[in-house]
Order: sequence, then structure tokens, then C-alpha cells
Amino acid sequence: MRKKPILAVILIAMIATGLLLGGCGTGNNVGVVDVEKVMNESPKAKGFRDQLSTKFNELNAQLEKDKPGISQDEFQKRQEAAYSELVKLRTDLEGQIDASMKQALEQVAQEKKVGVILYKNGVAQGGTDLTDAVISKMQ
Repeated sequence: MRKKPILAVILIAMIATGLLLGGCGTGNNVGVVDVEKVMNESPKAKGFRDQLSTKFNELNAQLEKDKPGISQDEFQKRQEAAYSELVKLRTDLEGQIDASMKQALEQVAQEKKVGVILYKNGVAQGGTDLTDAVISKMQ
């Protein structure tokens, strides 16, 4: 007699699980994005790389200009300070590009009705390639 209520609960749990996993028919598509291509072709990512390169060249030129007039210890301290400044700038720019990419991914996912976006290098087969759409959003 107690088996019927237990069976009913199990049946209801299975149906609920099926509905949750099956979804409602929207947003179940899987998209893929080639992050390397986005980083190489996105104007925003290129701009950040150019900023970092420009700063590196400026700091390097200043160090070379100052080198003859300072001691080896002072030169090394300035080199370390320049390196720290570059690392800080790089970290800041990486944070900005990550935020920009996340925003672009969210927009593309909504527009294309994609529920999941995976990195292309981790997908053996399948998925809709959204790379060019993400690049266009990152202007």
C-alpha cells in the first residue's frame, strides 16, 4: 500500500527533472567562440595591445635615456618600477577586455537565442560559431 505514494513521488520527480533538463524549447542552442580570434581581430583588443605596446616603448626609451647618468642600482630600481607599471597596466587592460567580451557574449547570446557559449578550442564538434558576431560587438 505504501509503494503507490513512493512510486508517484518518483514519477513526479522524473517528470520535473525531464522538464528542467529539456527546457521550454528556447535558449537550448550551444554556441562556440574562438577567443584567440576575438583577441586578434577585435578593434578593442587591438587598441588595448597598442596602448600596452606604446607604454612599454615610452618606459623603455626613458630608461635608455636615463641609463648613462645613473648608477647600476638606480637603473635596476627604475627597471623594476617600469615593469611594475607595465604589469599594472596590463592587468587593468585585461580586466577591461574581459568585461567587454563578457558583455558582447551576453548580447550575442540573447540575439542568437543561445543558452550556452563554450570556448571553441574545448569543443570537438558542433555548436554555432559566434566568433564574428562577438568581434562585431567589440568595436
